[in-house]
Amino acid sequence: MTPEEHASAAAALVQAEAAGIQIGLLSLAHPEMTMDDAYAIQNEILSAKIAQGRRIAGWKIGLTSKAMQAALKIDVPDSGILFDNMEFANGSEVPTGRFIQPRVEAEIAFIMRSPVSGQNVTREDVLAAAECVAPVIEILDTRILRADPASGQTRIITDTISDNAANAGFVLGSERHDVDAHDLRWIPAIVFKDGNVEETGLGAGVLNDPVESVCWLARRMACYGQRIEAGQVILSGSFIRPLECPPGTRIHADYGAFGTVDIAFA
Repeated sequence: MTPEEHASAAAALVQAEAAGIQIGLLSLAHPEMTMDDAYAIQNEILSAKIAQGRRIAGWKIGLTSKAMQAALKIDVPDSGILFDNMEFANGSEVPTGRFIQPRVEAEIAFIMRSPVSGQNVTREDVLAAAECVAPVIEILDTRILRADPASGQTRIITDTISDNAANAGFVLGSERHDVDAHDLRWIPAIVFKDGNVEETGLGAGVLNDPVESVCWLARRMACYGQRIEAGQVILSGSFIRPLECPPGTRIHADYGAFGTVDIAFA
């Protein structure tokens, strides 16, 4: 893809978000596009958001589980950008019409004390840079159709990355923990939808260790001249399948001693 095509695709996605109307699969319109093209589109979205007055609040890591990677026929995670208007208070309600097709995932968030960068970032580097960890619900949305109605072709990784890794919002739990207070591989989550248990999982579902997920992000960002900054929130990846959240849905995520997170959709 050309730089002009990157900019055009990004503009279409920004407009789709504002209008609440999905666009067609970029992978159909540009079958030759690569993951580098997709991240270039994401970067154009970043520029557009900054021009609108938004600021970067952090980053999300997706496709960290083997099941989700297999579904998209890839063997690496992806990442997206958190903006300041994406955070919802714990226990709050998402207004009607804010998202197109919202879904949620249960994750562990890292809140950073100092920057992390470089292609040789280690687990020890991440632990030293993190101020604390917390339970978090990520809200997903898609500004690109999940499947093309004519051909039946479904989204692939280049569509997902272009669409800011399907990121739309996040809800931090109230609890904060020192990064070494828990073995994050064994942090559990029981996720209730409208009072019924829908999903359970363990932190180990994220690349066997959520810390390794943050390492991956720092290394990937270094390839594009970026770094994780102090004060940013990092969503390390889901260890449950995404749950659909049509209007009226209430979500409660119970992480045991790690904390709880609640969000509702008007």
